[in-house]
Amino acid sequence: MHTLTLRSRLLRGLTASTAVAALAAGLAACGGESDAATTSDSAAAGTVTVGALSNGAARQTDLKVSEVKSISAELPKSVAKSGKLIVGVGALPAGFPPLAYVGQDQKTLTGAEPDLGRLVAAVLGLKAEVKNSTWENLFVGIDSGKVDVAFSNVTDTEERKKKYEFASYRQDNLAFEVQKKSTWNFAGDYENLAGKTVSVGAGTNQEKILLEWKAKLAKEGKKLTVKYFQDNNSVYLALSSGKIDAYFGPNPGISYHITQTAKTPNPTRNAGKFSGAGATLQGLIAATAKKDSGLAKPVADAINHLIKDGQYAKWLAAWNLSNEAVSTSRINPPGLPLDNS
Repeated sequence: MHTLTLRSRLLRGLTASTAVAALAAGLAACGGESDAATTSDSAAAGTVTVGALSNGAARQTDLKVSEVKSISAELPKSVAKSGKLIVGVGALPAGFPPLAYVGQDQKTLTGAEPDLGRLVAAVLGLKAEVKNSTWENLFVGIDSGKVDVAFSNVTDTEERKKKYEFASYRQDNLAFEVQKKSTWNFAGDYENLAGKTVSVGAGTNQEKILLEWKAKLAKEGKKLTVKYFQDNNSVYLALSSGKIDAYFGPNPGISYHITQTAKTPNPTRNAGKFSGAGATLQGLIAATAKKDSGLAKPVADAINHLIKDGQYAKWLAAWNLSNEAVSTSRINPPGLPLDNS
């Protein structure tokens, strides 16, 4: 990733309600890997349930998904013969809502990432077996063959392409969160930040981008005030009291927080997004498999089938992540360059 991985940035953005899920995730497994309580078998055959046990972060939705023989025929023989797709998620110990975290039953792994892994497995005619591990052990699992493919908010980078192959499925975005009653919007133009006070996490990629905008505005004789807080509870207190105009952070974490504030006296909204890779490249999140495994193409084709048939859009909508949609899954698209990986 950039200065910090997006996973790290999301962890920096834990709200008080998120911390409950994070604690549950930590209690669920104390080691580096957990196979327990990662799947839900309540869905009928040919149906994948997304958004289950989300603690209000998603709308639970049943999606009809059947095997597509022309796509499953592309699978490596060893995977096809096994009858299962081992999906890796690096959400231990704390989880990162809404992407992957322990659900409201305090034992089942839920989130947008494992849900997409299950959808892809269904198109491939395979049973999804989700393995939850630490971020570091996720890649150890791919390297060793214990994990077929990771759906874990992995950004496509040129550095990672040395060892892995990718099938993109989401935009890697940052976003601005404001009070719902605010009329301000970013609209993709840093000039709109003139005169505003914005909070950002120290040492993050979004801080780097925000400070670059601040410097540009200063050269134009305009002021952008950047404020820092010790934790996100302080950020959101400042936002609700009007001490800051906006918070600039990872889009998924902001999407999650918006769902948590929706029925409170201080609801928030998304006031605009920006690529986590900067102005010249749209960052992409991608399914990640070992290089030359032969999995990138069938996974990309499965995702494109889900896009064409509408289940992809319903999956994103269920998790309030429609603003990260891609029009097509691409195999090994241009990623963050080697000097920014």
